[in-house]
Amino acid sequence: MKQKGFTLLEAIVALVLVATVGIALLDWVNTNLISLQRVQAAQQRNDAIRNVLAFMDTVNPLEKPQGEETIGIYKISWNATAIELPKDGVSTTGGMSIFQIGLYDTKIEVHVNDVLTARFTLRQVGFEQVLKFEDDF
Repeated sequence: MKQKGFTLLEAIVALVLVATVGIALLDWVNTNLISLQRVQAAQQRNDAIRNVLAFMDTVNPLEKPQGEETIGIYKISWNATAIELPKDGVSTTGGMSIFQIGLYDTKIEVHVNDVLTARFTLRQVGFEQVLKFEDDF
């Protein structure tokens, strides 16, 4: 007499195969989610650095060598160290400029929601007007 349907052994083999494929699929999804979180963190860090660089264009390290500023979700702190002390500048004609200029390495930390997001060093030029421009018109 022939039986129709699955035997117990066939059912167990089928369940093992389904479970193995399911575990592999869940592991693959988990790996992709972790990769996505890393990409999002890198994108957030890049956005923060770009915004901070735009802000630091407005900071003159000769006038304000250290400070802290909160702009939106970014908390920016910096500390500038002189590489070249300020000295008289040279104009485009070769004469003495009305500015003194110096070169600075500025260490910057960026926090987003009180979490350190980026830390980097920026080389900047500091300047200060020391002479008045005289008009002989």
